[in-house]
Amino acid sequence: MIQRADYVVPYFNSQLRLDKPPLAYWAQVASYRIFGASDFSARFPSAIAAALIALVIFAWSRRNGATSVGWWAAIIFTLSLQTFVHAKAAVADMWLVLFMTLAHWSGYELLQRPTLDSQRSTPNQRVAVSSPPWATWISPFIIFYLSLAFGFLAKGPIAWLPLFTVGATIILARDWQLARHLKLLRGILLMLAVVALWGIPALVQTQGQFLAIGIGRHVISRSLATMEGHGASSFGMYLLFLPFYFVTIFVSFFPWSIKLPWLIRQLWKQKKARIADPGYSRNQLDNYLLTGIAIIFVIFTLVATKLPHYTLPAFPLLALLLARHWRGGTANTNHGSLFRTVAITSACVWIAIALIIPPLVARFFPAYQLFRESRPHLQPNMQFASVEFEEPSVVWYFRSRVQSFLTRLNKKNVGDFMSGPGPRFVIVPTSLVQALFPNRPQTWTSFSTCGFNIAKGKRVDLTLVLKPE
Repeated sequence: MIQRADYVVPYFNSQLRLDKPPLAYWAQVASYRIFGASDFSARFPSAIAAALIALVIFAWSRRNGATSVGWWAAIIFTLSLQTFVHAKAAVADMWLVLFMTLAHWSGYELLQRPTLDSQRSTPNQRVAVSSPPWATWISPFIIFYLSLAFGFLAKGPIAWLPLFTVGATIILARDWQLARHLKLLRGILLMLAVVALWGIPALVQTQGQFLAIGIGRHVISRSLATMEGHGASSFGMYLLFLPFYFVTIFVSFFPWSIKLPWLIRQLWKQKKARIADPGYSRNQLDNYLLTGIAIIFVIFTLVATKLPHYTLPAFPLLALLLARHWRGGTANTNHGSLFRTVAITSACVWIAIALIIPPLVARFFPAYQLFRESRPHLQPNMQFASVEFEEPSVVWYFRSRVQSFLTRLNKKNVGDFMSGPGPRFVIVPTSLVQALFPNRPQTWTSFSTCGFNIAKGKRVDLTLVLKPE
């Protein structure tokens, strides 16, 4: 975006990248402007988004009169495994989660407005009803629909799931008057207007490809069929994979997943109490959080393509629900001590992993190894290409030293590429080197490495052949 001065349509390696909307890229552009182009700059916006999510969780709980629960919930979310992974990754997920969490909170406030209005109008009211932090300058209505719009700009229509949460809450409560507070028509128009500020220019510039690929392929096709090997390849396997997220949650939400069986028992006891006593009612916030969590898990369970992090938008809701029940039971138990132990241990382990593991793992990445070995020989004006290895890491590492873009070749045109004028290099499978370059000049240099291609899940052996002039 910076090089092309085009902030509407994303490109990667000089090719259209229509997989996702551009909000995460905009955040990275801002980070690059401040810190320069680096790994840190690319990852930093995700860390900021994760910190803002923790702040939203805390503020939401504090709004409901439970400051200590807010601290617990924010810590639970921050120190869960999936958050640890994605809060330091150069991806769009944390921005999606941020705006979905804001939408869930503001949606809850919209549903609470009738209750608050009646409380404020009650004579001799003894309990003060506080307003949400934004109420003095912006309404929950604006926050709700703007969050849905910016969530779409982060990762597409999946950001609109809070609409389902609010709608399901109204249906379950059978209070149709609540729907009036949503001002649905005006809100949808506002949301679409914000999206259109980017969407219309993007559709015009790409002649509709953004809709066909971004929505058609990466939303509809991903929902109906397995993409990139992530999911089941047959209907039988699809049925077998239905419990996928109800199993992976115990890894993704680790270490707090150790308390999930306990939380389920607590919620089950509440349900039995409600059945035994018609006058008993579960807390409205608990109902709302459960509804939001259930909708996210059910939707992604039905989607054919599956990855463990797809349910990450449910984690703020799950963290708040767990904290509300766990923190409420600390008075007569050792839960508080257990929470502190788990939190401190997790923080230490995640920090140690972040500092120690990446340098150790990087040596198994073939693109990184080739870049490290060939770096002294690289020149800014070099052309470079690859055969049968097209991972984005090749572009990321080598573009930091070379100004040109990666050219993808097949075996037949490697010779023509290398015979072109000027310095250049090509990355090929090591097994093809002898056949492709039987009599290469002595001035040419080669570097070989072996490693593991994580994206494809297989071992690779690569050689970089470099022509200096």
